[in-house]
Amino acid sequence: MDQGHMDGSPATLDSNTRARSAGSQEFPSSLEGSSMTEQEKILSRVREALRVPSPLPGAHAAPTGSQPELPLPRSAAAHARQWLPAVPPTFDEQVALFQTQSDELKSAFRKVPSVDDLATALGDLAQKQAWKRVAAHSGDLTFRALQNIGLPVLMTDAGYDVNELEACDAGITECDALIAQTGSVLLTSRTAGGRALSVLPPHHVVLARATQLVPDLPAAFELLAKVHAWNYPSFISLITGPSRTGDIERILVLGAHGPKQLTILMAAD
Repeated sequence: MDQGHMDGSPATLDSNTRARSAGSQEFPSSLEGSSMTEQEKILSRVREALRVPSPLPGAHAAPTGSQPELPLPRSAAAHARQWLPAVPPTFDEQVALFQTQSDELKSAFRKVPSVDDLATALGDLAQKQAWKRVAAHSGDLTFRALQNIGLPVLMTDAGYDVNELEACDAGITECDALIAQTGSVLLTSRTAGGRALSVLPPHHVVLARATQLVPDLPAAFELLAKVHAWNYPSFISLITGPSRTGDIERILVLGAHGPKQLTILMAAD
């Protein structure tokens, strides 16, 4: 997923995903009646859709009543696994596979003994790379990891200046799953802290629990269905290694369209 920052973008991001309208909007007479072109009709429908304000990232109402889980259909999961590389059965082997894939992708993967050790691991990283400021969002792992970091923290839960986010040394998020098969991180609107936190800073740090490691992509979607059921997140993002491109003469360049570094810290529960 490629996202870039363009000059002249609004001062805040995510909090204004959809523009709010202060009442009815007058349209030029050329847009009224049967004289509207197909393009004008489409733009008119877009304007109407943008009248409905969008909630902040992760700001979803809790599910009401008893709702059944939505597992991935067995036929779909079985079909997908026919075309994907086999994954070893034990957890330790899956951790080793995730480590191997991370090394291949040039991601940094580190295991820590407990959630409390995330703060030490993150502090070591901040000191080693001489961070001056980081960005993050609210979350249990995030709060515990940042408790002793000793740096200014830009929180993305509310409105923020996109230029300030881009100037941060690292963006710290949680995740919904780690996928051993591909070395991927699965984020959603509940864990990503908005669509820009994992993209604009040059270093993306992911905080995870060992229970979030799953063998393959079908298992990741099964976990999403189990956790979120009918209250599904508004977006899902799969991150496989740091940003990269090989467009020019097939020379691999990291950080062309997003973070140049990806670090995954996984705590045993």
